[in-house]
Amino acid sequence: MESAVLSGKITKREKDDPRGVKYVVIEENLKRLPLTEEHSEMAGYYFEVLETVEEPEAIYEGKVGECIAVRQIEKGKYIVVVYRELSKEDGFVITAFLTRRKKQLERRRKIWQQ
Repeated sequence: MESAVLSGKITKREKDDPRGVKYVVIEENLKRLPLTEEHSEMAGYYFEVLETVEEPEAIYEGKVGECIAVRQIEKGKYIVVVYRELSKEDGFVITAFLTRRKKQLERRRKIWQQ
């Protein structure tokens, strides 16, 4: 994992998903964007979000080209990270949330499994 302070509290982290696609998470964005504003339950899950994209149990296809990475964090509880791949070398996290409704996710087309 490579990390570099850009300015102030903005930290850029580059990671690879299991299929080798690079994506970028900017720490400031995780605090401002839907991760904590729309899903306040995600406030303490920053590193779990990164781990879910890097080492998911499965990746499903979203409705408009996004990827949906899923990982169990406790019995019957899953973290879901929605991200978009711009190319094989670039992508970004859109949002993340917790769910117990794994069956709903499994209705989607699975594009990768551990």
